[in-house]
Amino acid sequence: MMKLIVTALAPLLFAGLPPIQARTDWEIAKTIHVGGTGGWDYLTVDPQTHRLYVPRGTHTMVIDSVTGKTIADIPGQKIAHGVAIVPKSGRGFISDGGGAGAIVIFNLKTNAVLGSIVAQPDADGIIFDPASGRVVVVSGDKGSLMSIAPDIDPNSGKMDAPVDLGGAPEFLASDGAGKVYVNLMDKNEVAVFDMKAKKVVARWPVAPGGAPVGMTIDTKKRQIYLGCRKPRKLIVMSTVTGKVVADLPIGDHVDAVKVDSGEVFASCGDGTLAVARETSPGKFEILQTVKTPQGARTMGVDSATHRIYLPTAASDNPGTFIIVVVAHRGVY
Repeated sequence: MMKLIVTALAPLLFAGLPPIQARTDWEIAKTIHVGGTGGWDYLTVDPQTHRLYVPRGTHTMVIDSVTGKTIADIPGQKIAHGVAIVPKSGRGFISDGGGAGAIVIFNLKTNAVLGSIVAQPDADGIIFDPASGRVVVVSGDKGSLMSIAPDIDPNSGKMDAPVDLGGAPEFLASDGAGKVYVNLMDKNEVAVFDMKAKKVVARWPVAPGGAPVGMTIDTKKRQIYLGCRKPRKLIVMSTVTGKVVADLPIGDHVDAVKVDSGEVFASCGDGTLAVARETSPGKFEILQTVKTPQGARTMGVDSATHRIYLPTAASDNPGTFIIVVVAHRGVY
């Protein structure tokens, strides 16, 4: 009987609460001047050590986000795209899309290269899937998904057999429960991949968005967020039904989407960072658009400090490479 009373009173209790007060005071807190050679792609943040892993083409920089100092510079890549870290194994994994493709393995403490695993060409987006215990990588050119165990022998080990995705993947996200979601840029859809069955089990259109590039997931809300280029949209999609819950206008040349503490961020190359949130059940809004430097199209978020890191360079000049730090006003 008590459960029934509590259930009946719950709507009345919540009805009296004020709506969620979303903050709209995001701003550029500081700029980390890095310099060096090479372009850039995905930036990965380790919230435990507050280190930034920044692929720069032929090498990957490790930067202390607090001091801004470069801790290490990991060599030996052809076209580095992204980094996945697996603290439990003490290893990091770099997707190298150049030549035949490779996954470069390094020690998280020393940053020394341990070896590399042969992959497929254009090894691009890379994450760690905790449910399967696999590092998962997608190949854009081959349209496939690849995976390896974190404790693989870095010199003689081989990756699991690649699986065709039926389209050109860009990035991916794990629900931590056995499914990996992959955005297929050329098909305007999300492929739902079952890690245990090792096959695509569903395909979900991203319309009214198109050319999905950036992707992230909120496992509690069971939603994925997609940054689309054609047309320019931030898409909110249910991981339960595959239905598009909301679509919001964003800037040009989006490359990355992240979620932190209920807020969704879409970084765009035109110099805008869109900040969105669910303001009422099923309703999403762009609450703020932060002005950032041109080219700041990728980003990483420190879930411990809630700071956002966006790499860019003036007119793609490597010598002017910087990382812009966005935070709540006064919380630096």
